[in-house]
Amino acid sequence: EMGKGSFKYAWVLDKLKAERERGITIDIALWKFETAKYYVTIIDAPGHRDFIKNMITGTSQADCAVLIVAAGTGEFEAGISKNGQTREHALLAFTLGVKQLIVGVNKMDSTEPPYSENRFEEIKKEVSSYIKKIGYNPATVAFVPISGWHGDNMLEASDKMPWFKGWNIERKEGKAEGKCLIEALDAILPPSRPTDKPLRL
Repeated sequence: EMGKGSFKYAWVLDKLKAERERGITIDIALWKFETAKYYVTIIDAPGHRDFIKNMITGTSQADCAVLIVAAGTGEFEAGISKNGQTREHALLAFTLGVKQLIVGVNKMDSTEPPYSENRFEEIKKEVSSYIKKIGYNPATVAFVPISGWHGDNMLEASDKMPWFKGWNIERKEGKAEGKCLIEALDAILPPSRPTDKPLRL
């Protein structure tokens, strides 16, 4: 009705009238679901630079950041450019103390050609290089090629990317591997919270 076809699932998550009309997330939203291993609370933070303060509020509460990078021609380049949101959000997440990171390379269905291995590898290489400069160790970061629109590699392995043999990460607590995004969420290590220490205000 509002002509926001490409926002399909984001449109469902965006509840505010202004969000739906503009086709962007403005405020943070909380969504809960269960995996085989965890109760997960998604803090859906805005990607749009006008609402960076809202994004900071959401990110500061997270155990792990899931950085969604658009693989579409021009979209990735805009995000990773000098003042791009991909850079800003990754830097803010690390600065705010979110030391675990997952990268979802989204919109794989809109690459040239669709589901392009070369495009995924190009993005993985460039994002790895940038997050390493910030302070993340790329060896501990799962890079998952996904299509949120079609559901590829979200809950189960996609048959459209036979070249993708899966993600694997190495950290001092051990190795983890998988094919899809939900498995990467299950590989998150809950950070220890100093709940037994005195309260600081």
